[in-house]
Amino acid sequence: MVIAPAPSVPEINLYTAHPGSGLWRLVGRGEAGEEPPYWAYRWAGGMVLARYILDHPETVSGKRVLDLGAGSGIVGIAAMKAGATSVVAADIDENAVIAIGLNAALNHVPVEAMLGDLTIGPPPAVDLIAVGDLFYEPSLALRVTAFLRQCLAARIQILVGDPGRAFLPHAHLLPVAEYPVSDFGEGDAIERKPSVVFSFIEAEE
Repeated sequence: MVIAPAPSVPEINLYTAHPGSGLWRLVGRGEAGEEPPYWAYRWAGGMVLARYILDHPETVSGKRVLDLGAGSGIVGIAAMKAGATSVVAADIDENAVIAIGLNAALNHVPVEAMLGDLTIGPPPAVDLIAVGDLFYEPSLALRVTAFLRQCLAARIQILVGDPGRAFLPHAHLLPVAEYPVSDFGEGDAIERKPSVVFSFIEAEE
């Protein structure tokens, strides 16, 4: 892994994968059923949320924040830099949880890294939930949407970052900002594409 500033979010440095990293050794040989090390790469939804939060610190200032499906932890790190009271960064990959801790320390901010699927539990004790790139698979999208609806009913503010993946719950999304960012698997030379920050709202009947 190399340390590098995140494209579009140069305020944040991350441990970043490169061709010689050999990260597949953490999960085997990339055989069927094995999840790739998503946390080691940049995803557009996380990048656009981090950019938006840093540009609009009032979004998180003084709030308790949950970074759901945190990956590298970039969104949670941005929230702490922007003045959040506390951040929990949750992921289901134990290696992601380690990476979140390393990246938070690299950026000199405290972030609580948590291992587990919070979507199967009750709404957490936070003021704001940030969700980046969790709508790429249909069953996951349904589960996340149901969880976010519960959180919305508990009066938790929710922001979603996404480049327009197939299973976005559009009826619940209100666009609030758009930025050009690179996406998962794309190098720095790849053209950046528009990605959107949404406010998650209750769908109209």
